[in-house]
Amino acid sequence: MKQSLQIISLGVIAAFLCGCPYESPYAIDEEPSKLIDDNLLGNWAAFVPKPSDDKHYKEDVIKINFTRRTDREYDIAITGCIDELKPCKVIANDTIKGTAFISTIGKYQFLNTTIGGKVYIAELKQLAKGVSIISLSEHFTAKYVKSSQTLKAAIRYHYHTRQMPSYDEWFVLKDLKRIN
Repeated sequence: MKQSLQIISLGVIAAFLCGCPYESPYAIDEEPSKLIDDNLLGNWAAFVPKPSDDKHYKEDVIKINFTRRTDREYDIAITGCIDELKPCKVIANDTIKGTAFISTIGKYQFLNTTIGGKVYIAELKQLAKGVSIISLSEHFTAKYVKSSQTLKAAIRYHYHTRQMPSYDEWFVLKDLKRIN
């Protein structure tokens, strides 16, 4: 009985820990150094799949607004049906608000988004058809990240050694379209 309770508890803890995108106390760069991209400013929206059973497919609209905070930082607001993020404790009312800035590692751009004192790292892809924000998986590295330099090295190593980067598939905003 005691062993089965421990196994169930371990399963619940593992599910909780695997349910959020990569978060860190550190950003890729200690300070924002890249100027904001004016093309990113404004309102964007995308349909995202929602968790459901095997027989049904659900989608909801998620909107994200980028505004200029400084010459190197954005204010962001994400709205929509984002109930899956409630366990991560990033939602205030119906909106996730934070600040963000762009970092570059090699040919890749990353969005360092600070929400509630934690930094969430996502790859930022700007294509002709729109913008995609793809969160890194919580387990993209096994290294203990203790500084911005360690985080940058871990991401560089991950992208250099993987054929496909490790993304958190539930926290992806693909093909965002401008809705201004």
